[in-house]
Amino acid sequence: MHLGVPKEVKAGENRVAMTPAGVAELTRLGHQVLVQTGAGIAAGFSDMDYQRAGAHLSASIAEVYASARLIVKVKEPQPSEYSLLQPHHVLFTYLHLAADPVMASALLDSGASCIAYETVRDSQGRLPLLAPMSEIAGRMAIQAGAHHLEVAQGGKGILLGGVPGVAPAQVVILGAGVVGSQAAAMALGLGAQVTIVDTSLGRLRQLDELWRGRLQTEYATRTRIAELVQGADLVVGAVLNAGDAAPRLLERDDIARMRPASVLVDVAIDQGGCFATSRPTSHQNPTYVEEGVIHYCVANIPSAVARTATLGLTNATLDYVQRLAKAGLDTLKSDAGFAQGLNVCRGAVTHPTVASALNKRYQPIERVV
Repeated sequence: MHLGVPKEVKAGENRVAMTPAGVAELTRLGHQVLVQTGAGIAAGFSDMDYQRAGAHLSASIAEVYASARLIVKVKEPQPSEYSLLQPHHVLFTYLHLAADPVMASALLDSGASCIAYETVRDSQGRLPLLAPMSEIAGRMAIQAGAHHLEVAQGGKGILLGGVPGVAPAQVVILGAGVVGSQAAAMALGLGAQVTIVDTSLGRLRQLDELWRGRLQTEYATRTRIAELVQGADLVVGAVLNAGDAAPRLLERDDIARMRPASVLVDVAIDQGGCFATSRPTSHQNPTYVEEGVIHYCVANIPSAVARTATLGLTNATLDYVQRLAKAGLDTLKSDAGFAQGLNVCRGAVTHPTVASALNKRYQPIERVV
């Protein structure tokens, strides 16, 4: 099969969808891979690295789309890419369609088959292609929050771990999934006082056993969340409803009652955000102040560590890419978890949660594949 790896055009996006090592695996199997020149530079991979791996290079993103049947990306197509997608294309990337009905309509109009990393499931119901970026985002949420608590960044001047005789920062993490657990590990490692909140008592028990009292766990109710954030220095929103918009956990009034110059990090911003005052930001302009609270709502947090993120992403996606390259959409027929990644196909919405979020008619996969 002919595969295309375009350079990401979203502002501040430094990752690339495939490493040279991944390209080498695909070309060894007889597939042809076309990589746009400069696609891997920001992640530390030169054009020569891709050529040595067997890739062909193209200076034109239009040629990459025109020459390939399978398009492998990192982030959702941008408006400049909509017209490049054709009915014969299979697009494999992060989509987060529930938060972007305009893009969803463009993908439906294109007739392309679009598989979202974030809704693919493995045999145990986990989200294997979301996990590596969630791990990075969770760890970086604490790193970013700690940085923006500094006075020079407008913060209240608190060191996350404190010092002997001075109390550490109070960190509240909303959601105990991959993002939340990784954020908790990072915050605890830096010496903060950490509370994690979730509705799953089973998950809270796991984390309690893991950290043996170092981590405070709380059952999530709206009342308790509102109480906890009033005393927090840093709040991380780490909730996920796969394929759906993020639930809103804090209203404007809750945020207005927080201490001035506290920091909110909304990792759920790709899915619309979980705070009433959240709006997407970029690495170039990562924060804004609303109700006296610093908001960090960067929509592609892992891009800041593009090399680590690209390596981690390719490790997770390569097997799926190989299967698509070998059998196309037919590979979905024998893997129900992989099939859950198909969000849009030939003008139809093929994921029930995405269809509900977009108020579109749901079409079962077997009717369109």
